[in-house]
Amino acid sequence: MTDYTYERLLDEARDALPQNLFDGARFEMPKVKAITVGNKTIIKNFREIVNIFRRDENHMMKFILGEMATSGNIEGAQAVFQGKFAPTFIQDKVQKYADAYVLCPECKKPDTKIDKEGRIYFLRCEACGAKHPIKNM
Repeated sequence: MTDYTYERLLDEARDALPQNLFDGARFEMPKVKAITVGNKTIIKNFREIVNIFRRDENHMMKFILGEMATSGNIEGAQAVFQGKFAPTFIQDKVQKYADAYVLCPECKKPDTKIDKEGRIYFLRCEACGAKHPIKNM
């Protein structure tokens, strides 16, 4: 006879979830290290931010360029933008990118990846299993 008590079923469901879902470690948003040189703004730690987000640097650069309505390029580990921008302004754009393309809308964890099914892109959470369509850039 199978035991279908609430506690046993709850334990069984909890055991089936990924272990990193219960980690106490919190995701900390990386701080932008930006400097202005002449009429250019440089994010010194752009590659570091991209690596923390586990995203393609060109995808993030395209998003930030569109949000800032300027031109720019990636030079080594830094991103260079035409124009003078405050670090707080750039930090807001990085936060907006994280909210749209990194953090899971369900559990707010950064353990996500972008998958393409047909012509639609999805943000798939590896922690809770949620799947949400995202805007293609």
